[in-house]
Amino acid sequence: MNELWEDMGPQLWPAFWVTSQLTFWSAIGSLIWGTILAAMRVSPVPVMRSFGTAYVNIVRNTPLTLIVLFAAIGLYQNLGLTFSSTIKTNNFWLAVLAFIVYTSTFVCETLRSGFNTVPLGQAEAARSLGLSFTQVFGIIVLPQALRATIGPMGSVLIALTKNTTIASVIGVAEAAALMKTEIESFADQLLVIFAVIAVGFMIITLSEGAVFGWLAKRWAVKR
Repeated sequence: MNELWEDMGPQLWPAFWVTSQLTFWSAIGSLIWGTILAAMRVSPVPVMRSFGTAYVNIVRNTPLTLIVLFAAIGLYQNLGLTFSSTIKTNNFWLAVLAFIVYTSTFVCETLRSGFNTVPLGQAEAARSLGLSFTQVFGIIVLPQALRATIGPMGSVLIALTKNTTIASVIGVAEAAALMKTEIESFADQLLVIFAVIAVGFMIITLSEGAVFGWLAKRWAVKR
């Protein structure tokens, strides 16, 4: 046990810090791209609606592992897409890109459910005043939908946090990669390693759930 902790202990914080960074940047990108997709799906332009629908249906039904591998092999090795001259940093951002591509579809659908909470009369009244679709969406519909979906967005973020473990398949040194390394060195203490990593993820996800639960109560739309 002492040998395990001496080897694993100093690496725990750096590994979970990478996990936290993956979650943070992927969440920001997913919120932006997911909002754009949601706008496309309710757009009056048929081409945009078709693209948004096809993107969401295809990507969310594709295994995340395949998307991560496509980012590493297809975009990097075959197409030469690079974010950094350092392989470690480049793999990190490729993983972030893959998570954004995937998670944004769930953000989109969560927002679309929030659109249904906005009374139709508000949008119609805004259009009758001469506001464009973009103005109605950005000023009237989106702010209310965001407030109505804070709780579900927390669930999407928790799922994203757990999905970051897949980044280990392309060599990103996050918590799951550390777990695999430690299992190879200390296979006889498998349960202990699993427990330590599980507790780390529980701390992160329970904290996220508590924060979003508080925000949902604080900013809930009163009707």
